[in-house]
Amino acid sequence: MKYGFIGLGSMSTAIIKGMIQSKQFNANDILGYNRSLNKTEKLVNDYQITGCTTLEEVMEADVIILGVQPQSFPTLLPKVNELLTEGQVVISIAAGKSIEYLESVLPKATSIIRVMPNINAIVGASTTCFTASSNTTDADKQMVTTLFETIGSMIELPEEQFTVFSAIAGASPAFSYLYIDSLARAAVRAGMDKKLALEIASSAVFGSAKMVIESTEHPWELVDQVCSPGGTTIEGVTSLQNDHFASTIYDAVNAVIEKDQKLS
Repeated sequence: MKYGFIGLGSMSTAIIKGMIQSKQFNANDILGYNRSLNKTEKLVNDYQITGCTTLEEVMEADVIILGVQPQSFPTLLPKVNELLTEGQVVISIAAGKSIEYLESVLPKATSIIRVMPNINAIVGASTTCFTASSNTTDADKQMVTTLFETIGSMIELPEEQFTVFSAIAGASPAFSYLYIDSLARAAVRAGMDKKLALEIASSAVFGSAKMVIESTEHPWELVDQVCSPGGTTIEGVTSLQNDHFASTIYDAVNAVIEKDQKLS
């Protein structure tokens, strides 16, 4: 099976990197096309994929991955549809473009799968979801799951939950980066070197996420385990509660959801 990437930006690059490093995919089976030839040449040099200089070349793949910005769709998709042949699967990683929209422009596609990865794909730790057109087979779903598990975790969601997903998985890395940086800056204020503080804060947040994933206990139970009676941690927790930490997060997630709905 051959995989054709249209658009070789940071996300497509991360996916190709994950595919190659997983050793589940042959570089010769990965085709890449980008309007800027420099990006194509870089991926050919870095990962030995098959570089394409025309849309016609990349459209010879069995699976077409649309890695361009959504604003390029009105111009690109009619051209893609002209070149589609029976049996080809189309995967879109563009935000805000529904299955219904894609089906209206790409009626020739055998199945259409919409995938939403996040920026952590760059380090192979994306939290990704997908939804598929009604005619998508279980084999196609397994194919896309195997493909995107090379950059992290993959779950299937109904499309109506994509907006919520974009807030708690797509936007939340930015919130997490901000939280880590804030922890480090607080440590700097207390006299610690910034680089060391970032390393410690990042490691602690990583470990905490691992604890929530692997533990059978509710996060609040884990909070209670860290908070000894009359201890130091409970002082910090109550300070966060007094400053409306939880409701601030709720508001941030809701702001993302409202903006996503306006864009859609």
